Amino acid sequence: MSHRSVMVVDDEPGIALLCERLLSAQGFTVSLHTDPRLALDVLQRSRFDLLLVDIRMPEVSGFDVIQQAREWQPDIAILAMTGFGTVETAIQALRRGVDGLLLKPFEKSDLIQSVEQALDDRQKKVDVARMQALRPLFSVTETLLSETNPEILLTLILDTVSNQLRCSDVAFYQANGKEKRVVLLAGRGKFPQPGPIDADGNLVQRVCALEQPLWGVAGQTADLLLEQEMQKMDCGSAMAVPTLSMNMRSVLFAARDTNEQPLREADLDMFQILARQASIAMDNANLYGELRAYVRRVEDSQRALVQSEKLAAAGRLTASIAHEINNPLQSVRNCLHLAVHEDLSPESRKNYIDLTVQEVERLMMTVERMLDFYRPSAVFKPVNVLDLLEHVLNLLGTQLRDRNIIVTTAWPAKLPSIQAISNQLEQVFINLVLNAFDAMTEGGELWINIAQKRKMIQIIFQDSGPGVPDELRESIFEPFVSSKSGTGLGLAVSYDIITAHGGRLDLLPSKAGRGAAFQVMLPIKDGKDE
Repeated sequence: MSHRSVMVVDDEPGIALLCERLLSAQGFTVSLHTDPRLALDVLQRSRFDLLLVDIRMPEVSGFDVIQQAREWQPDIAILAMTGFGTVETAIQALRRGVDGLLLKPFEKSDLIQSVEQALDDRQKKVDVARMQALRPLFSVTETLLSETNPEILLTLILDTVSNQLRCSDVAFYQANGKEKRVVLLAGRGKFPQPGPIDADGNLVQRVCALEQPLWGVAGQTADLLLEQEMQKMDCGSAMAVPTLSMNMRSVLFAARDTNEQPLREADLDMFQILARQASIAMDNANLYGELRAYVRRVEDSQRALVQSEKLAAAGRLTASIAHEINNPLQSVRNCLHLAVHEDLSPESRKNYIDLTVQEVERLMMTVERMLDFYRPSAVFKPVNVLDLLEHVLNLLGTQLRDRNIIVTTAWPAKLPSIQAISNQLEQVFINLVLNAFDAMTEGGELWINIAQKRKMIQIIFQDSGPGVPDELRESIFEPFVSSKSGTGLGLAVSYDIITAHGGRLDLLPSKAGRGAAFQVMLPIKDGKDE
């Protein structure tokens, strides 16, 4: 049996000694007192599981002892003894929070049974009270941990402490380890000022330095510094709790005015739980903020990479673009030159003007497609992969022919449309074709095969170049990794674009006599899921 402690208070020495002997024989640790004033001094300093007290005593009433015991030790079990068992006495005892009433004279079995019953009843009351206190704490914890905005969370922490402890004076501080200072994050009402971490400073500075909670009631605490500070702030009671989470040290402060019910030790227990939850929630919010900022930086970097690779691809496209634009410009100039001849018949002049209009429209279409390539877009729309790839090959046709690269295509007459960002997908196709172009410096052949594989469209770009070195195959899609001169961003950007479209970009195993083979897999969607 565990050694439970009992304080016996009775001004009749015989009864007191009898109780001590009987309880000690049952394994209880007994503190015996016949002077209730001395008993109160001990009760204020030491904790007991049960108080066994006589109600009628000449100088200090047993009810006075019970009242003090309830204030100092709210969880203590109380068994009252009386030789005057009236209904009025029983009612008064219940109102004072007594857990049992023992009538004198009593038998040994009556005493032991009453003590055990009082301890059991008090434990049940404590368990119920704790469950009632924990239920709102669960809700509070969920609310605090679900908020990821530090500014909103600070207000939420102050509201929570104010509501749970009924305190109008609250503050939340953070300890700056490098500067060895306490920094105020948020506060309302009256609260200690921030400053250096100092064991001789104000309440918050001391708590941070000592790394232990401090609590006091004005006029009842032996801590002179705390007593002086409460008088200075005009507080009836105050407490501060330090916490240490993964990435921050913090201090939570709460106080009540002199005209309010003083904060009790049970309030300190609740306050410590709230402080830990507040610290963890603040830590999570800060980490989430850092993660959000990191993701934003990655997104900005990704956009910069995409734009950088677009510019690099545009530089290599210059020759093809010039060819596409120069041909219609030459036609326009020739037609206009012929149309202005005075001896030209009206019918011939009209034919030349019509040809000029056609070439201008052709020129405008080419320019518009190039603008689409540069213009940032994030709208998924139905895209015909065959049309898009055919346009890319037309743009790059001159460059490919000049290098004696033969393009062999194999694709069906019709494919279902996919949901995609057209200019981004166009950039991927340009990157893959130019990748093969750069690999075949002495000419060669590029095979492009397109097929439908269930709910996916498969596009394979296979060249007859030297292929990808074995040491680069695992990292070929990483930024700045390249087997040729250049930015080394094309494949990395293409990989991210295809991934963002819900597809895959893979480097296929090398085949004998052939170079690199890249496979693009794009999902077929009807747009209803978008």
